[in-house]
Amino acid sequence: MWGFPASHTAQPPTFTAHLSNFSPRNSPKPPISSITIKPSISTTKDTNDKNKLIQSLCKQGNLRQALKLLPHEPNPTQHTYELLILSCIRHESLSCGLQVHRHLVDDGSGQDPFLATKLINMYSELDSIDDARKVFDKTRNRTIYVWNAVFRALALAGHGMDVFELYCRMNWSSGIESDRFTYTYVLKACVASESSISLLRKGKEIHAHVLRRGFEACVHIMTTLVDMYARFGCVLNASCVFDEMPMKNVVSWSAMIACYVKNERPFEALELFWEMTLENRDSLPNSVTMVSVLQACAAIVALEQGKLIHGYILRRGLDSILPVMSTLVTMYARCGKLEIGQRVFDQMDKRDVVSWNSLISSYGIHGYGRKAIQIFKDMISNGVSPNEITFISVLGACSHAGLVVEGKMLFDSMCREHGMYPSMEHYACLVDLLGRANRLDEAAKVVEDMRIEPGSKVWGALLGSCKIHCNVGLAERACKRLFELEPRNAGNYVLLADIYSEAKMWGEVKRVKQLLEAKKLQKVPGCSWIEVRKKVYSFLSVDEFNHQSEQVHALLVKLSTEMKDRGYVPQTGIVLYDLEEEEKERVLLGHSEKLAVAFGLINTNNGEVIRISKNLRLCEDCHSVTKFISKFVNREIVVRDVNRFHHFRDGVCSCGDYW
Repeated sequence: MWGFPASHTAQPPTFTAHLSNFSPRNSPKPPISSITIKPSISTTKDTNDKNKLIQSLCKQGNLRQALKLLPHEPNPTQHTYELLILSCIRHESLSCGLQVHRHLVDDGSGQDPFLATKLINMYSELDSIDDARKVFDKTRNRTIYVWNAVFRALALAGHGMDVFELYCRMNWSSGIESDRFTYTYVLKACVASESSISLLRKGKEIHAHVLRRGFEACVHIMTTLVDMYARFGCVLNASCVFDEMPMKNVVSWSAMIACYVKNERPFEALELFWEMTLENRDSLPNSVTMVSVLQACAAIVALEQGKLIHGYILRRGLDSILPVMSTLVTMYARCGKLEIGQRVFDQMDKRDVVSWNSLISSYGIHGYGRKAIQIFKDMISNGVSPNEITFISVLGACSHAGLVVEGKMLFDSMCREHGMYPSMEHYACLVDLLGRANRLDEAAKVVEDMRIEPGSKVWGALLGSCKIHCNVGLAERACKRLFELEPRNAGNYVLLADIYSEAKMWGEVKRVKQLLEAKKLQKVPGCSWIEVRKKVYSFLSVDEFNHQSEQVHALLVKLSTEMKDRGYVPQTGIVLYDLEEEEKERVLLGHSEKLAVAFGLINTNNGEVIRISKNLRLCEDCHSVTKFISKFVNREIVVRDVNRFHHFRDGVCSCGDYW
């Protein structure tokens, strides 16, 4: 603990008088000053015995019996109260915690700062933040430990601004100085709370305080700063903090790797991981590190890198850790090796709901909806209860496979069979399921009848379906709400422009593009990745910087000519510019996934599978071209877009042109 004194204010013990030189009844009484007062030996012994008994019951897990004895102990010690509070946390019993708190106050120990910190921590763990705040507000003898306890409680509860308000009060009026725990908890308030510019500004202020107070050598504070900047997407700030740390531990390295992964910088994450393994023998990667690195491999379909990391996991004995193995299942599936992911799952000694979710999601993104439903049923029959993520995964699987009836039944079963109310993500899945199947009126009705206010994910799912089926009216309705909910999301404007373009409404396309320019919004460029000989290459649409760009474009022109002779018609309607047809075809040839396919054909051997990932939805023309190419060159081409996998073989795609 923090070294508080063991004593506390308590009720006085029972006293009995002992008279020296006891005299007969008629003898005169000695003056009061000659009376020696001593505690009764038997009473003190009883008190010690009851305290020890209560403490013993708490250690044995018998909280109820301990509480029954508490009213019969007139002098509970600080340690007795501490064990009672800890026992309430272990039993997750708020009612028992309130009972201990009441007795503590009645006993006169309510102002003990040590016990105040314990009570605040207890209420925080039992999700009763209001009670934790009341304890703090009523504690007059505040120490830095009491302040830190309330900072931690509020931070964990996501009350970021309350933390900063109290932090300012402590600094300006209490005379108590912050310590390393203070800064760590206050920075965690930024990480745990809802993202906002005001919290980022507060976090930067705390960063300045840390530097002024000379805490830049404290690895815990600096690691939390990395987390804080990662939370707000400030990758450069996080990287600067990390690079300037005089000492780094495994948590620091893991935080920076996770920062890159969360902010879609998988290349940097992998580079930093290998640097960590080669140059820092004292900070060996742990299970948290491995989860982030596997996620980085999955993001860019770096299968060979993933295999190397799998070997590292086995050598380090991390293959018994559930989160690592669950992420390994996902990594193989997202790199196009679903069968290896299944094998990893089958070899797991233990499986939790996350493991099952990984497998369900894996089959879903590959288009095997019925298999995903069967795994869902197997999970339940194995005694594992589904959670919210389970239903998101299985509903997504139904959506990719067009299993409307099955998906609707699963959605209805959430509340009826599993006592779970649908969240915004579940409604978005249902809208996407119906919309992809061209049941747009039904999807719109779901949005209208939602029990909660539809958010951007729901309207975005509806807009995406409108793009697939070119429904201008419903798209305009969805965009009206999306422009209010996400005014800075350029993707919504681009989707609407795509729909107008397909409908040949060039005036509306121009208007939307002007809106984008007026708001200074940038369209997210299409980017594709391919791994060749354990090295990952990236391509942007109309990439002019690749050293093989001339070869790549020459091959694409050659293939395009051959495809036209066999019936290929470029789908120029998806080009947002009012150009001549020949110019539109040139724009289409510059799409990143086509560049990656051509690069793969040039740099891999005959018979090798070409694996590509893309950050956006695969466009209709690239889908058609890749089907043609797979037949011409007799190669299997696997493309994972933002939604799902496409396995192209002999001119056919596994999605059945439904994506």
